[in-house]
Amino acid sequence: MTMLDRMRRHKGWLKWSLALVVLAFVVFYIPSFLDDPVGVGVVASGEVLAEIEGRIVTAGQFRQRYTAQVQAYRTAYGGSLSDQLLRQLGLEQQILQQMIDEQAAFVEAERHGIEVSNEELAQQIFAIPGLQENGRFVGEARYEQILRSQVPPMTKAMFEENLRRSLMIDKLRAALTDWMTVSDADVEREFRLRNEKVKLQVVALTADAFRSQVDVSDADVASHFEAHKAEYRVGEQRKVRLLLLDRDQARAKVIIPVTEAQRYYNNNIALYQTPEQIRASHILLNVAGQDEAAVRKQAEAILQQVKGGGDFAALARKFSEDEGTRENGGDLDYFGRGRMVPEFEQAAFALEPGQVSDVVRTQFGFHVIKVVDKKPAVTRPFEEVRAQIEEQLKMQRADEQLAARAAELAARVEDPEDLDTSARQNGLTVTESDFFGRDDPVPGLGVAPRVAAAAFELQQRQVSEALPSPRGPVFIALAGRRDPYVPTLDQVRDRVRDDLIRSKATELSRQRAAQTAAALRSASEFAAAAKAQGFEAKETQLVPRGSPLPDVGVSPAVDKVAFSLPAGGVSDPVQANDATVIVRVVERDEVTPEELTQGREAFREQLLTERRGRFFTAYMARAKERMRIEVRNDVVQRLLAANTTL
Repeated sequence: MTMLDRMRRHKGWLKWSLALVVLAFVVFYIPSFLDDPVGVGVVASGEVLAEIEGRIVTAGQFRQRYTAQVQAYRTAYGGSLSDQLLRQLGLEQQILQQMIDEQAAFVEAERHGIEVSNEELAQQIFAIPGLQENGRFVGEARYEQILRSQVPPMTKAMFEENLRRSLMIDKLRAALTDWMTVSDADVEREFRLRNEKVKLQVVALTADAFRSQVDVSDADVASHFEAHKAEYRVGEQRKVRLLLLDRDQARAKVIIPVTEAQRYYNNNIALYQTPEQIRASHILLNVAGQDEAAVRKQAEAILQQVKGGGDFAALARKFSEDEGTRENGGDLDYFGRGRMVPEFEQAAFALEPGQVSDVVRTQFGFHVIKVVDKKPAVTRPFEEVRAQIEEQLKMQRADEQLAARAAELAARVEDPEDLDTSARQNGLTVTESDFFGRDDPVPGLGVAPRVAAAAFELQQRQVSEALPSPRGPVFIALAGRRDPYVPTLDQVRDRVRDDLIRSKATELSRQRAAQTAAALRSASEFAAAAKAQGFEAKETQLVPRGSPLPDVGVSPAVDKVAFSLPAGGVSDPVQANDATVIVRVVERDEVTPEELTQGREAFREQLLTERRGRFFTAYMARAKERMRIEVRNDVVQRLLAANTTL
């Protein structure tokens, strides 16, 4: 299971309220109004990334939030959190957009006259579990101590101001969406759609399997091109002259003293620490709409079976009502403190590997918990991360130098001839790109949306400002333009041939599937009949709608057919992407009246929350259209470039 899968699988355990996540040990809303204690490399802490109706988001605020979020993920997922995974998550862009959206929501809340009184603020603070001991507020001294111990530390004033703002946004959301309801019919329909499952045998006749049977002549290719010319039309293109300040060349000249790397390590030691983690499994019995005493009695009976030597995983698969973990024997994988609700966490971390808890009551119901393994807290030594730190500092130092150099050049470069003059004076080279489209990578630079956008805005005799690119800051001037055109067949012959082969192969797969479907539908042994036809029937587990299927991936068309068939039913051929698919329903897992009754109210709240969230998002999208929102893309690009190796 990949890290991304684990993060998505545990999503149900991360349903924090907006008030709770303000606190640093639930780090999604770490105070974003502090100065950056470690600096942001080429971007000064006070530089503005975005301005929303006069309210600003600074580089220091962004770095605070980013550092806190990375620390949260490392707490939850340990050393397996990589830079590549962070990029996959798009964490930097998510955080910046989140901060802009928060400021916009706060502006809108103020426009509506929404306020949070001191009494409301105090009540919320007293209700935060992390500020309670034995169900009571920890007291002022302990409260301030907890805030100071966070990474980064907070003052009471900072924390309470951010909490007040969060509560204002919460009030705005409630004022706009509390009128919404969900009908019983909607609840039942959506509950069934999301909880019905089928086990399938899938025979996928992919186009790739038939490519070798396709033979196309030059005449066929020419005919296909004539019939589909519009598909090969090329939009407007431009080419530019580039004066590049190469980041790799600058970085290669930077030397980082070991004392500087050591100082960075000491100042950011939390980034290299993995807190204590445990791996646990659990059996959950829900209490919603049920007699709590009866459910507890059932949990205690299961606990006795476990203590009597019963197979925990087998009992979890039989009894647990946690849909996310039941099929895996209740396995929750590794997690650190702060990932689970307090009652669960307290019980789990008190156990040693192999031990089983008593029955534990949480807001989700009754749990029986078994700890499988423990990993102690670990701090990666300096020598282990020294190369990584030095590379990061080299990048930051190089970007600082390039930013200063770009600023000097910007004062001298006013027309295209100045590019050549500045290049000669500074030992640089002016190059010329090939033609490229608005959404294409820029030849010589790679994917550089700011450069591509500027190229299509520039007029003759104009020179751009210093633009961010993957290779470093770059000045560009327009070198040529090409109007939209339809290429000749010779220019796109290979592409046309491949398109035609794929089309014919797909048609062959359809024809063969039509011949095969009848034999499979009448066969007593579906898999054997598929094998006799030269294909493999691949069997799934019980899967809900939207699950990836073997050789097919996610296909709404296949889902629609599969969930309409009875157990034992065989489909007609279904077109799915570049494959033609025949499925047999091995088993159906229908929603029972009891499951619907038991899960109805909890699901109603989930569905209502989703619909309110969509409504609020749409409302804020319209509200932001009225606002003056400016994102300083040059600063953002410099910040993200310096941030890539964090």
